[in-house]
Amino acid sequence: MAFRDKELRVPGPLTVAGRKLKRYHVDQPERRIEPEVERAAYAVLPRLLPTRDGDGMPAAGWVVLHRGADTGAYLLAYSWVWDNVVEVRIAAAGQPAVGCPDDDPARFVDLDRPWAGCVWELGVLEHERAAWARHVLAPERPDLTGWLADSRAEGPVGR
Repeated sequence: MAFRDKELRVPGPLTVAGRKLKRYHVDQPERRIEPEVERAAYAVLPRLLPTRDGDGMPAAGWVVLHRGADTGAYLLAYSWVWDNVVEVRIAAAGQPAVGCPDDDPARFVDLDRPWAGCVWELGVLEHERAAWARHVLAPERPDLTGWLADSRAEGPVGR
């Protein structure tokens, strides 16, 4: 199997269920995420987010919508909990090998596997860990606005 980079795009943040979320899209250089896949993914996003834990920290996280090279699509919702712990919940579509009912990339189902992400998604996790420490944990006062503005650069991702 030949490894190749995919394209990372940063569509901008959004707020879902009171949680500030950065958005990242990973897709194929020759095939962008289809609008119907994006709509379906963001429709299931609220059920992937944890409830507030009352720790006083900002309700924040990031999502990665990843369109595979085949029929698969994956939505990973990473949420900051406690103040320095990342929780991830994942939904997948179009990939029967992981429990999807068919190969429709817009029919998302929740995954119950203990995965953190694949090689293309983990580059975003590396960036977000450092950005959270820099903007939220290290300063005397958490700077959520600074954190929201600090996204991984768009472009090739994987290596």
